[in-house]
Amino acid sequence: MKVPFTWKVTGWFMVGWSPEFLVGEVKPLRYFGEDWVAYRDESGELHIMSAHCRHLGASLAHGGKVVGDCVECPFHGWRWGPDGSNTYIPYQPDRPNRALKLRVLPVEEQNDCVFVWHHPEGGEPQWNLPDVFRKFPGLDAEASDFYRPYPEFARVANDEPVHPQIVAENGPDSAHFFYVHGATVRPICLNWEVVDEEWRFLTGWPDVDSDDPNTMALKIHSHYSGLGFAMSAFEGAAKYRLIFACTPVDDGLSNLFYSIWWPKVAGETSDVPPAEVKKHVEQRYLRTIWEDLDIWRYQEYVERPALSKEDAKPYMALRKWATQFYDVPPVEDTVTTG
Repeated sequence: MKVPFTWKVTGWFMVGWSPEFLVGEVKPLRYFGEDWVAYRDESGELHIMSAHCRHLGASLAHGGKVVGDCVECPFHGWRWGPDGSNTYIPYQPDRPNRALKLRVLPVEEQNDCVFVWHHPEGGEPQWNLPDVFRKFPGLDAEASDFYRPYPEFARVANDEPVHPQIVAENGPDSAHFFYVHGATVRPICLNWEVVDEEWRFLTGWPDVDSDDPNTMALKIHSHYSGLGFAMSAFEGAAKYRLIFACTPVDDGLSNLFYSIWWPKVAGETSDVPPAEVKKHVEQRYLRTIWEDLDIWRYQEYVERPALSKEDAKPYMALRKWATQFYDVPPVEDTVTTG
């Protein structure tokens, strides 16, 4: 997909689920056009930093070892600490090279999801990562009231030709639910607003059994925190939470992560969903990511869309809001074919 803005977006981005990163193991990652090594140290802390040793360029993510809170290079045993510093050289143990540093990405783990802060020039986080259970006034909840998202209610689509802004532009588009997802009634955009780094929108499903057109059977409260992901809370006929995230891999490609927290059956204490709940969520809700992807994979970005009166104002407001997350210019002629 060719777009007029950079794929090296500023913000918080999801890179996986906590259970995928095991204590004492290294894991290779590729995001924002760079290679990274992720490792969970012996105390359980997760670190993500540049993958290549500054000595001779070997990959720490392939054959590297976790030693204490450091990752050790498989080539010559140089160790790198959580702040990216060289902490140990085995053949001159009293003289590590303090001048060398690997780039470190700030990491936050929340409700089994792993997020990193990315700024193309290494800037520090500009806002705090929100919590899907504390994000929506009047709808606070406890994670323990829901089944775990991973692995049963988690999905990933790798290396898709989708830019994070394209995903965000679904926000003001309530009409697509009818055509893409087979909604039985046409949803309505009840409200939208821009609050600093957040794009917030409220979508309603009219109650077909009510004579009042303002009565909603279901409301979806969704907040984008930057372009990396949307957190949503469902109120009414369904009462689950979800995070839908899009993280650039390289210019032209992204990984998409979908996580659902489904309410536990009354009296349930296990975090593992029973078979009937798992089947219900898989059939009714987890399929939506693939339905959207069927559109996005082949979509062309239209800079000056012919918008209807209903969607013109929120669409253009979202695009204006999105510009704050582009701190570097786009690469020329970035094209990916589906």
